[in-house]
Amino acid sequence: MGLLLILGAIFFANKIIDSKTRPKPKPTKVVKTVFVDTVHNETIAIKIAANGNVTAKRRLELYSEVQGIFKGGAKLFKTGQKYRRGQALIRIDASEYYASVQSAKSNLYNLVTSIMPDLRLDYPEIYEKWQTYLNTFDMNKATPKLPEITSEKEKYFITGRNIYTTYYNVKNLEQRLAKYTISAPFDGVLTEALVNEGTLIRQGQKLGEYIDTDVYEMEVAIGKEYADLLRINESVELTNLNKTKTYTGKVSRINGSVNQATQTITAFIEVQDPLLKEGIYLEANLDAKKEENAIEIDRNLLQEGNKIFVVRDSILDIVDVNPIYFSDKKVVLKGVPNETIILSKNVPGAYAGMLIKIYEEKKKNSNVLSKTSANIIKKQ
Repeated sequence: MGLLLILGAIFFANKIIDSKTRPKPKPTKVVKTVFVDTVHNETIAIKIAANGNVTAKRRLELYSEVQGIFKGGAKLFKTGQKYRRGQALIRIDASEYYASVQSAKSNLYNLVTSIMPDLRLDYPEIYEKWQTYLNTFDMNKATPKLPEITSEKEKYFITGRNIYTTYYNVKNLEQRLAKYTISAPFDGVLTEALVNEGTLIRQGQKLGEYIDTDVYEMEVAIGKEYADLLRINESVELTNLNKTKTYTGKVSRINGSVNQATQTITAFIEVQDPLLKEGIYLEANLDAKKEENAIEIDRNLLQEGNKIFVVRDSILDIVDVNPIYFSDKKVVLKGVPNETIILSKNVPGAYAGMLIKIYEEKKKNSNVLSKTSANIIKKQ
């Protein structure tokens, strides 16, 4: 009896254990919804992206060729000061040097005056033109040019009296006297001022920088493979970093040599705008060429080995493509047939043979509109 009770207990215990065993659930297939696009090959304009800082096309570094005290003028020599063409940027005290120039001019005048009696007696045919020269000689103006020599006798006579040597010494002094005043060669603004009024300026000292604020240039580096595609005066679209302002420039110069370190070519883009300032960082989009029968997609859609995903009967497949040009976010492809359905957004974990469902945005919107119209009819 005891043995039978033990066997019965074991039997009923197994029955109870078997009754609590639940069947394992069968895994359900997960079908991901994807966004797709239909391929329509067209002509794609390839734009080369470049960037750089804007600099003034015309700039003047101010250096002193003479020595003296910096004299004050009508405008303060300060950063940001604007000047018109011909206005004096810097005046250096030249009173002492001016006296030596006047002394040399006086010597020339005396030399010419001393030969006048000899000219009247020996060369009466040239006397009148030299007398006219003396009449036009003004000590407060630039030394006038000597009369033109018409004969060998006149040439020997004038040279023997040391007039030519004295004349060119005077002109040399006058040229140096002009360097005591530095004038603005064009309308612009002073961007750097290194001296103040009353400062002793030495020869060869840098005084500041002056730029033209009308025309600016931006230097960009372009890959050598696009060297033959760039053209002078080609229009270029420029934008700031925030994409809030757009400027229009043109290619003004192209360097003829390739940088050996970076294998790039330097191009210069000229731009004019009153809102521009030197040093502003801009991005440029240069129209390089137009590629026919191509498409443009996001770079993250291009898989390793130059492949992309396509949709065939709700199943993902993969095809080979030919990349033509890469930008920061886009890639231009060739070799994709028209009407091919490709992914427009990347799908995590996608693989060839994956079962998917196409997101039908239009159908969803039409259903929403139909429900809305039905509600309106009911209310009416």
